[in-house]
Amino acid sequence: MRLAVLALSAALLAGCATPTRDARLQPGVSREAEVVALYGQARRVWPEADGGRTLEYSTQPMGQHCYMVRLAADGRLASIEDGLSAASRSRIEPGMTPEQVSRILGVERSRVFFRLSGEDVWDWTVEPDQIGYGLRFNVHFKDGIVVRTTQSMVFPSRFPGLDD
Repeated sequence: MRLAVLALSAALLAGCATPTRDARLQPGVSREAEVVALYGQARRVWPEADGGRTLEYSTQPMGQHCYMVRLAADGRLASIEDGLSAASRSRIEPGMTPEQVSRILGVERSRVFFRLSGEDVWDWTVEPDQIGYGLRFNVHFKDGIVVRTTQSMVFPSRFPGLDD
């Protein structure tokens, strides 16, 4: 039953406006108060070197997007990007720190430490290339820096009740 409710909720949310598609938000015109009125408080706020800020709207652990709303120093909307898009994920490179990764991808779905390899693996639920399975983007850290990235397919269970 819970799985059916989650599926219905996801289907309903898919039709909702998102910051990247919301015609009410205009770069150079809209202000932070308008963004917050439409989408609520950001999950995290990142200060930028030029005095601006980036508001993070992550849909993890179940969603597949993380909207990064960039505000200029004067509080006006500069841009909106999906931190979990393929283009954003491709920016993750070996040598990056956890903070650098978080500033691009947003808050992770989970973290798992693998004692034998010494890797701390963070993952994000992302849009799959095809229907029929889920997809996770994984960032492998060792000694506090990125060593590699991988992807994991997540297939629906053949056994009803195990997905709940």
